[in-house]
Amino acid sequence: MAAPDPHQAADPEAVKRHPTLFRAIRKRRNPRLRRTDITVTDDAAVKRAVKAASLGNAMEWFDFGIYSYLAVTIGHVFFPSGNETTQLLSSFATFAVAFLVRPLGGMFFGPMGDKVGRKKVLALTMILMAVSTFAIGLIPSHETIGIGAAALLIFFRMLQGFSTGGEYGGASTFIAEYAPDKRRGFFGSFLEFGTLAGYVGAAGLVTALYALLNDAQMEAWGWRIPFLVAGPLGLVGLYLRLRLDETPAFQKLEGGTAHATEAADHVESTAKGDLAKIFRQYWPTLILCICLVGAYNITDYMLLSYMPTYLSDELGYSETHGLLILLAVMVFLMTIISQVGKLSDRFGRKPLLMTGMLGFLFLSLPAFLLIRVDGILPITIGMLMLGLSLVCMLGTMSAALPALFPTNVRYGSLSVGYNLSASIFGGTTPLVITALISWTGSNLMPAYYAMAAALVGLIAVACMKETAQQPLIGSPPSVETDEEAAELVQSQAPDPKF
Repeated sequence: MAAPDPHQAADPEAVKRHPTLFRAIRKRRNPRLRRTDITVTDDAAVKRAVKAASLGNAMEWFDFGIYSYLAVTIGHVFFPSGNETTQLLSSFATFAVAFLVRPLGGMFFGPMGDKVGRKKVLALTMILMAVSTFAIGLIPSHETIGIGAAALLIFFRMLQGFSTGGEYGGASTFIAEYAPDKRRGFFGSFLEFGTLAGYVGAAGLVTALYALLNDAQMEAWGWRIPFLVAGPLGLVGLYLRLRLDETPAFQKLEGGTAHATEAADHVESTAKGDLAKIFRQYWPTLILCICLVGAYNITDYMLLSYMPTYLSDELGYSETHGLLILLAVMVFLMTIISQVGKLSDRFGRKPLLMTGMLGFLFLSLPAFLLIRVDGILPITIGMLMLGLSLVCMLGTMSAALPALFPTNVRYGSLSVGYNLSASIFGGTTPLVITALISWTGSNLMPAYYAMAAALVGLIAVACMKETAQQPLIGSPPSVETDEEAAELVQSQAPDPKF
């Protein structure tokens, strides 16, 4: 809680009699920034941090993407029941199982990241993700070892989910704490560029396999190739992350090489990643984070994960047909996402997030009506309508979410809030939509589900504070040049009196 204004707490007559004393009290409670308080970022270090964090995020979504795009084939390999819908539901239930343990991973890795540092935890999550994904590619089929195949698949999916619990919160925190305040949206957008790159890599590889192999070959061994590719990718990501330094904000929090002075007294000197403290003190912000992430994840997974299955299973298109259209849309989104990040720096996070939520609220139904029309052009236009709405959130959310929490609990709070929401809403999206279509018989259920999510998202965005071009809570200002730092200090100097 902020300290009371001494003018309000004291007798007004006393303030008049002793102006110097009360001015000294105000200065002590609200000290001016010194030059040493301000972080001047190293452009090369920022770019290395963005590259390493984004590659890890790309690998995460590559892993989840290949499972989504191979859902039908995996259903045949591990859940042979003879009923196509049952196989698909079983496959998506296994997809959702990884999300059930994500909150546990967030509660484990998040506070650890606030205690021992962002870098070490991000390296650990990278190792676990690569190992678990690679292992899925080695699991024998149901035909070979029976129900044990499904059990092993579920185990490694859960290990994937557990490791992913520390990934997004850590990666977004890492970039946010490295980036200068005025360009946090631009640099943060590259994290979601990694998301799209992972999906594009997964969709491209799966599309090529479907084009080169027949159904029997895909079910026999072809489906394993994308999972086995994750091993070498993980080693590359691990190498990049181990070369990084800890973030400047965490170094100041821990009293490292860059020491905070009185102007940053509100930055706590030790990081106590305490879950009880997070739930007790930050529960309103956690709820806001869960609502924002829920709306964003439902629309994200609906378009990037579920759409190829929707086109093939519900509308009767070939797997290759749906994947190629989605691939083109995602490549287009990759070309504009950094511009969305720049716009969020210029106009603010809230206007961009509002645009994305309103897009899904009003365009989802027309988009799905177009997608149902036979022909490449209407399907592409429909998916572009959804994609442009999504990119407003993709390019903004990775800068908006870390700014909700103070430095000493940022990794832990964001990991808990993000993964609780991803578990409840994100990973269940394909399963819920498939079940709703089966229950109602309506192919428009994905549109209604996205509209409901967008409505919740609109309320959440209205409740959040604008954070663009402002320092992160609990961290001193971060600028790009010494000149900016000098101007910032000078702007707080009192006007000369003549």
